[in-house]
Amino acid sequence: MKQKKTVCVVGLGYVGLPLAVRCSEKGYKILGLEMNQRKVDLINQGKSPIEEKFLEENLPKFKVKASTDEKIIKEADIVLICVPTPVDKKFYPDLSPVIGASEAVARNLKKGALVVLESTVNPGVSEEVVKPIFEKAGYEIGKDVFLAHCPERINPGDKKWNVTNIPRVVGSFDAKGLKIAKEFYESIVDGAIRPMKSIREAEAVKIVENSFRDINIAFVNELARSFEKMDIDVKDVILGAATKPFAFMAHFPSCGVGGHCIPVDPYYLIERAKLSGFSHDFLKLARKINNSMSNYTVELLQDALNLAGKPMKNVRVGVLGISYKANVDDMRESPYFKIIKLLEEYKTKYNSFDPHVKNKSTVKSLEELLENSDAVLVVTDHKEFVEINPKIFKKFGIKVIVDGKNCLDKDKIRKLGIIYKGIGR
Repeated sequence: MKQKKTVCVVGLGYVGLPLAVRCSEKGYKILGLEMNQRKVDLINQGKSPIEEKFLEENLPKFKVKASTDEKIIKEADIVLICVPTPVDKKFYPDLSPVIGASEAVARNLKKGALVVLESTVNPGVSEEVVKPIFEKAGYEIGKDVFLAHCPERINPGDKKWNVTNIPRVVGSFDAKGLKIAKEFYESIVDGAIRPMKSIREAEAVKIVENSFRDINIAFVNELARSFEKMDIDVKDVILGAATKPFAFMAHFPSCGVGGHCIPVDPYYLIERAKLSGFSHDFLKLARKINNSMSNYTVELLQDALNLAGKPMKNVRVGVLGISYKANVDDMRESPYFKIIKLLEEYKTKYNSFDPHVKNKSTVKSLEELLENSDAVLVVTDHKEFVEINPKIFKKFGIKVIVDGKNCLDKDKIRKLGIIYKGIGR
């Protein structure tokens, strides 16, 4: 890897674009294949289409040549596939982006190139889906093309961990492919690169990581609903448990699990295991619990409005936050969309405001939202919302606050005579 080569990143989203910029920073010639023309235009101007500090600081300095033409793959010595792996409305895995990207790479790949799938997939996809595409195109795996899997690891908005330093795992079909892939990632990542014994093991790693989080979040979500009935503040309990220096990892309840990983990845393992004759009952239960939290949050709103003597129909609700996570503009799988749908079913009047997603907000400012609201429902714990002085809610005549992220000061709000309900608080 000392002789810098050409890298083509297929898919310039939350995963692919930071990776492309990092490769450029490390001296590789970088090409990016992206079907969204607006993204391509912005990237070629050195502007980030994503609200992300790392990109905003580094994309102007470390250029990425983006294109919608798949023929740019012909120039690449290394191809990184970073396309989405969603689920459909019935939560069944949709591998069409991976299949489409793999077919495009196979149509244009030079012999001897390394192809790495970074998209999160269930164990077996590289072997059962990706590999046959290249074999059908006439490539001999381990000779004409080296296939590897290095599951993406990225945490949008994280000030410490990003594409430059998060440790990675990598797997391949053969020893040479594993060696080449490991050396490549060691050349761009400051963290440790762990080789796995098989490509299936590498695929399983990411699924396990996110399923672990999903299960623990489901546990505290269930605790929240239990403790609410016993008048116990679940947030205080979790913080108390977190004082134990071993064998406990704090997870917190909320109005719903968002992002492209946690609400999606467990389904890939659930469905693939089903084909092998195994039922992941624990994972299915966790998904059921977490999927129910948006409904539960709206039920809390209904209960709070009843206490205030207001019906759900035609009441004015201000929704704070659209993105799934604090201080980013990422809306993927955000609980906001399910909550809004539920409010519409109740014929509730609502406005929404998100300082990071202004183009999707229905009002232009927090003040405008509060002026036109009887109640507030917090969906995202953006810094701008956490720092609100509770007296502002009183000033605008807010009667009810439902804190879907447990990020506001409940005691100060209640002292002002405002009805406050959190998730297990």
